[in-house]
Amino acid sequence: MVKRKGALGKSPPLSSEDISAFRDAVREAEPLPDTGKITHPPRRRKPVPQQTIPDEQTGFVDFLSDHIPWQEDTETSEELSFLRPGLARDTLRKLRRGHWVIQSELDLHGMTSDEARLHLVTFLNECQREGLRCVRIIHGKGLSSKNREPVLKNKVRNWLMQRSEILAFCQAKPADGGGGAAIVLLKSTS
Repeated sequence: MVKRKGALGKSPPLSSEDISAFRDAVREAEPLPDTGKITHPPRRRKPVPQQTIPDEQTGFVDFLSDHIPWQEDTETSEELSFLRPGLARDTLRKLRRGHWVIQSELDLHGMTSDEARLHLVTFLNECQREGLRCVRIIHGKGLSSKNREPVLKNKVRNWLMQRSEILAFCQAKPADGGGGAAIVLLKSTS
């Protein structure tokens, strides 16, 4: 006999016959041996207020300017890099050498500047919520751009400099994208 749940999702009470039939069916059952294995419940994500996401997408995008000039000390020959003032130069050296594991990446290939800015803001906000420290942002080398110049490369780096949670970034190693990607170190959230 199939019993349907009521309108409120509650099952009707079981009759004494049903309870007796169930007990007869499981009378021979034996518990599984204890393996000593502990199953932890999945980690619950921190709640995010519903209005936060639209605010972050519109608000932070509006604050990222395309017109921030590079400072003299942020350029090293052909490779562009950035280190937040007050941090040890050793931090940038460690980032270049792969001291931190890349935990996530964002690929901006083929996007317009506005699309890339929105995706970058959303990605960085998610990284902060997840507590990620090191990420790769693939902006491309600009080989298919007008005049074969990297439009997103400079814009992404300007945008990153404007975000307070960005501690440092540098050009990726050749195996990680070289001049078409940046490795970014974020502030710890803990």
